Amino acid sequence: MWYSLARAALFQLEPETAHHVALGSLRWAERMGLLQRWPQPPSHPVSILGLTFPNPVGLSAGLDKNGDYIDALAALGFGFIEIGTTTPRPQPGNAQPRMFRLPAAHAIINRLGFNNDGVDALVRNVQRAKFAGILGINIGKNADTPVEQAADDYLICLEKVYAYASYITVNISSPNTQGLRSLQNEAALSQLLAVLKARQLELAEQHGKYVPLLVKVAPDLSLLDVESMAAVFIAQGIDGVIATNTTIERQAVAGLQFADEAGGLSGRPVRESATRVLREFHTALNSKLPVIGVGGIANADSAAEKIAAGASLLQIYTGFIYEGPDVITQAVIGASRALKRRQTVDASVGASS
Repeated sequence: MWYSLARAALFQLEPETAHHVALGSLRWAERMGLLQRWPQPPSHPVSILGLTFPNPVGLSAGLDKNGDYIDALAALGFGFIEIGTTTPRPQPGNAQPRMFRLPAAHAIINRLGFNNDGVDALVRNVQRAKFAGILGINIGKNADTPVEQAADDYLICLEKVYAYASYITVNISSPNTQGLRSLQNEAALSQLLAVLKARQLELAEQHGKYVPLLVKVAPDLSLLDVESMAAVFIAQGIDGVIATNTTIERQAVAGLQFADEAGGLSGRPVRESATRVLREFHTALNSKLPVIGVGGIANADSAAEKIAAGASLLQIYTGFIYEGPDVITQAVIGASRALKRRQTVDASVGASS
């Protein structure tokens, strides 16, 4: 009830302004000690990527681009936090307005364009944070870096965040940086990941710890795209996949105000395509790599759907905006039930084989 009132007030503001007001208020509440007794979702540890997650529901990258609000967001009960996307140099992103709400569809369109304060600022924020849980850091390239030189930008970010990340996500799927999605093509993808993987292994030796490297993919992929990318991920030794980013498709929101705005569409309308791509990657990877499911999760049922499609973990962004912090608990409940069903089925199959 309280969040519906807060949302009504926030939705009177321009979306990007509301974003900063909401997160600033949350940070103030955390610093004042008001979140210490915040109701926490049930515990359901999940061990993958060499990490143990206290519950399977995390925050997707994009909400906290610079790591400004890590402690406040963690206090709400997320099983893990992913910050970013960060780039080597600060950049303002695309011109405003660049965020649009579609309330009838519980959706958002954004064309932010990796607006962030740069990787050095993000690292300073991580160093200041008290959070001791699982922290993912999402890395990208600057908008003015030619796509042919993208590896240089990813390497800079990889090297600077490695010591502070529990895992690192390579974002090649945002539709808001020109040419970025071309890195999903098989040849370009293989070349990029070979460079990053080699550096990851060098950094693991230097730091005495192995930080998993994941790739975030788009929902606008064909089955052939999925199969070729999955083969590259396996061949290059990538540790996991995040499926998916926002979509450029508009069929599900046709006719709604702002539906024709350029950018990535997130929320309820991306649920079906994100789940399809998740399921296809799970099959193509043949359980060799874990997949994190994101896109359209807003309750227990949509969380369970992603787990049933093959996800090991989940992430939320737009559902958090529309449903508030209670969505974390609901998603954990749905995911936990689905994970238990999967374990029961696997045990039954193992016993009969």
